[in-house]
Amino acid sequence: MNTLSYTPITTADVKQLMLIENNCHSHPWSENTFKSCIGGRYFSEYAKDNNNDVIGFYVGDHVAGEATLMDICVDPSLQGKGYGKALLLQFLQQVKNLQASKVFLEVRASNIAAQMLYMNNGFIEISRRTGYYPSAKGFGYEDAIVMSLTVSY
Repeated sequence: MNTLSYTPITTADVKQLMLIENNCHSHPWSENTFKSCIGGRYFSEYAKDNNNDVIGFYVGDHVAGEATLMDICVDPSLQGKGYGKALLLQFLQQVKNLQASKVFLEVRASNIAAQMLYMNNGFIEISRRTGYYPSAKGFGYEDAIVMSLTVSY
């Protein structure tokens, strides 16, 4: 895996990052939703490799000493190479910089690879939201697994 560089996301970056967002999710954020998650209580970065290619990004939320991983995406052509873990670890470093004590996230019940990534980095399942996500197949709904991590310093 290449060495990655991280850059805070601005509204000017959203159009380019939407390509990855749209390719990663069956029900992606809209461009307006993405832009609404920049600044204020939100923190986010995109990652570039040695070739200066954008490989992915994360968006986090920080309120009252708690952080939430709102979105994390790696270009589908680059998945399975450790970039998701690198982005997650960068997100967790920013969480520590913000001095948050707890981190939360939601993941589709069908996304086993993401669940394993989170569990391998200390997250535990704390609850389930039945029928939370529209099904990726276009009909019905699937559960969201809510996970948390207590940040250690």
